[in-house]
Amino acid sequence: MLFAALVCVSSVLRAQPAASGLLPAHLAQVEAVAQASARVASPPGARIEVQLGAPDPRLRLAPCLKAEAYLAPGQPSLGRTRVGLRCVSGAIAWNITLPVSIAAFAPAVVVRGALPAGTVLASEHLQLADVDWGAGTAIADGAGLIGRELQRPLNAGQALRGSDLKTRQWFSAGETVQVVARGAGFSVSSEGQALSHGLEGQPVRVRTTSGRVINGRAVGDRQVEVVL
Repeated sequence: MLFAALVCVSSVLRAQPAASGLLPAHLAQVEAVAQASARVASPPGARIEVQLGAPDPRLRLAPCLKAEAYLAPGQPSLGRTRVGLRCVSGAIAWNITLPVSIAAFAPAVVVRGALPAGTVLASEHLQLADVDWGAGTAIADGAGLIGRELQRPLNAGQALRGSDLKTRQWFSAGETVQVVARGAGFSVSSEGQALSHGLEGQPVRVRTTSGRVINGRAVGDRQVEVVL
């Protein structure tokens, strides 16, 4: 697939060499940067596939003997993204971005059959299969999924992602909670009263026994984490 993509892009360049000014070596650098950034963002052992999009045919770039590719700032490392390419040795300096599509195939939890919204997950609903992590962060281990409720329907073979699960409420406003404050190399535990409902992973306000109101994050059954 990658070879075909390179051939396709190279064919475009050969047909319109003056329009783009890009060389096959430049495209090889773009592909190498895409591969490297994808490796960092993917599960170990993932199979990476990169497709380079054709450059804008309206480009009029001066000839460049040496160019450097880089991941454009703010762009994702997987999925549809853009890789930057700048000329560092040429008569006229230029800096552009090129469209790239990056897939990373690795094992993740998928559903065996179609499931409606509201299904409470059981082990027989789940299995492992290779999925594209570039389409969204998947879940590698199904151990913590048993008993969770789906908030949207899923098709057979569809990867299970965090956004597919109904948010858990760990405690209600007014309940006594355990507060764990964590810093560099230490943690301190205390009790407090929740001033708002504790939704999984969401911010929550807690009044400590001394009367101080602090902000934390609901992380478990009557548990709040405060990062110092």
